[in-house]
Parts: sequence; structure tokens; C-alpha cells
Amino acid sequence: MHIPHPHAGDSFFKLDLIILAQILWDRINPKRWPLKITNLPPGTVLVGGTVRDACLENSEGSHDIDLVVPDKAIRLTEKLAQEFNGTCVHLDTSRDIGRLVLGKWNFDIASQIGETLIDDLFKRDYRLNAIALTLGKKPKLIDPTGGLKDLENKELVAISKENLLKDPLRLIRGPRLMAELGLSMDIQTKNWIKENNKLLTKSAPERIQAEVLKLVNSEWADSIHALMDELELLSTWQNNDQQFRRNSSFLKQAKLLNNHEKQIALPIARLTHLLSNEGLAKLRFSRKIQDRCQKLRYWQESNDGNGFQSLNEKDKLQLHKDLEQDLPALIIGLPTSEQNIWLRRWRDLHDPLFHPFSPIDGKTLQDKLGLASGPILGELMRHLCLENAFGRVANEEDALRLARYWCLHK
Repeated sequence: MHIPHPHAGDSFFKLDLIILAQILWDRINPKRWPLKITNLPPGTVLVGGTVRDACLENSEGSHDIDLVVPDKAIRLTEKLAQEFNGTCVHLDTSRDIGRLVLGKWNFDIASQIGETLIDDLFKRDYRLNAIALTLGKKPKLIDPTGGLKDLENKELVAISKENLLKDPLRLIRGPRLMAELGLSMDIQTKNWIKENNKLLTKSAPERIQAEVLKLVNSEWADSIHALMDELELLSTWQNNDQQFRRNSSFLKQAKLLNNHEKQIALPIARLTHLLSNEGLAKLRFSRKIQDRCQKLRYWQESNDGNGFQSLNEKDKLQLHKDLEQDLPALIIGLPTSEQNIWLRRWRDLHDPLFHPFSPIDGKTLQDKLGLASGPILGELMRHLCLENAFGRVANEEDALRLARYWCLHK
């Protein structure tokens, strides 16, 4: 029988559970998996984000699958990795959770906690993550905590305070889910998180970092900045400079940017706004991300309120060298009139200031002028880059003339 698939709205969540289960099964579509459900032990169920995202119609094209098996999850993951020529990652040996990587697919496989699946679901973090879907021709939807109702109401509700404290990372996972899914948070859940915010420091820095990265890349990230300040979850690592904390409506500021430019600007702008340089280091962000945030923060502090017109030529060039790839993140903090000018120039890949380059490469300079590789050559190329950036170089011949003149007077 053909079952129509309504959108995830009021009518969707009021469907009979049998029909709802079949719709979710079709959306998840296990037939596209690189393994068959017969390769999994009896009692295996789909859980967590996989079922939640299918309810919200966010599962199309997803290659991340969450499964609970009766027991021996890591042993099963190792067996499947060997059988399908994949990779087994031990995510949590104490809780027996493994990840099976098969090409672009990630299957997170966890052993059931407690005597029954219901026990397991009641030990999860938030009710919308405690929905299960059985495998088979007649899938069954299991929702003992009321997660479907929360999804219908677009609300995030913790199952219990005890569950949150069992793994303090769950404290920040809540706001991250809100940012990803556009949810509100129920009062009791907010109080539990706020009362225990200091416990987040007990989580591994790398795990906190992963949650923060997901948060700043989320569609509704701007809407929870006030909540993040209230919860004080990141107080140990946050940026307390009021210059940057007073305005956090980055999406509104970025209305002149296209989608690609927003993908460049918004995450790094939000991250710089949220965490201090020291906080980034303590949470073990990559050296590259730390460097990007530090440079953006430095030039934000140097903003003269007049399109950086007060900078001298060398500093203007340095700004564009430092932020060539991340310039949209700085641009969204400028007045609209300046944004138009800067964006037009940044979009021109041949603009010699907004995309600085030396008009002559080092090898040509060595061949033509007999220079050796070293500091002098580097200094000359920087000089030519500056002259080129401000329109004082017309062509390669002109650049060589300038280079000879520079060498003579050096």
C-alpha cells in the first residue's frame, strides 16, 4: 500500500504510529546502506539522531546511522569491518560503543544499556534522542519518553538531571541541538544545565570542541547566544571582551553575502565571538583555526569605524594578506555601504589588494637580477606586492624596473 509522506508538521506527528514507523523507514531507506540488516543481530534498532532527523525530514542523503544492539557492540563492529573491508573505531570502550566506517558511511553501534530497550532509552540525554525504530518489514516505533511530542512542539526536554550529569558533555549538546534544529528549551532542563554548568570542564576538550564546531556551523546558532550567556557553559573558555559580545546577530549582518560567503564568514565570526584565544587553545582547536580566529580578532580590534582608511599602506596590505580567505567574516562588521565596496573587490579575484600577489615570482627575479634565495629576495617580493596592490605596477617590465631600482638603492 502506498503511504503519502506528509511534511514534519502537526499532521505528521498525529499519524498512527504504525503508519509513522513506515514513513520513517522509507525515509531512512536501509536498502541504500552498504550492508544488509540481516548482517545485524536480532534485536538491533535504529535510535537517536537517525530517527530524530528522519522525523524532521533531515535524513535525506545522510550517511550517519545510529544503532543499538543487544550486546558486544565493539566485537560486532570489528567483525563487520573485517567482513566489509571497513574500519572499526573504538568510540567508548567503557560503554561498548564502536563506529563502523564503510566509505562515506558511519555506523555508530552501541550495546544496549539495561535489561531492556526501554531501559536504554530512559538513560539517554534528551527525549527527542530517545526514540527507536525496529528493523524489519514491519518496523515499530518506540517512544517511551515522549520525544515525538517534543519534536512536534519544537522543544528540547532532558529525560532527567541524573542523565545529564552522567556525561557532562550532554550539557552543551542541548544548546547545540537547539542551534541545529531551531528548538526552544524547557525551563526545567535549562535550570538543570545552569546549576551544573561547571561540570562541563570534566569533559575531554576535544569532545567540547566538536560540539562547539557543530554549534557555530548551525542554522539557528545566532538565536541561542543569549541563552549561552545565561547558562555560562563556556565561561572557562569564552571571549569576555564586550566589544565583541555586544552584537551577535551575524546572520542579519551578513544579508549582503551569498550562501558560499556566509559559509565562510559565519562559523569563524561566531567562533571568534564565542571563545577567547586562550579558550581556543585550551579546547585544543587546530593551530590553523586558532590562527584564523586570532587574526580576525586582531583586525576587528583595529577597525577605525571608517573602513580602515586610517591604516597606512603596509597595514592595509597586511590586513588583506592575513584575512584573504576569511575577509567576509570581517566585512559583516562594516557598515552596509562599506560592505558593498569590500565585497565587490573581494569577489574580484584579480584585485591586487584584496588578493595580494607579487607581479613577478621569485625564480624570475633570481634569473633576471642574479639574486640568491633568502631574506633579501623575500623582502623584494613583499615590496613588489605592495607596489602592485596600490596600482604602481603596470606590467612585468615595470615590475622588473622597480626591482632593479630597489636593489640598487638597497
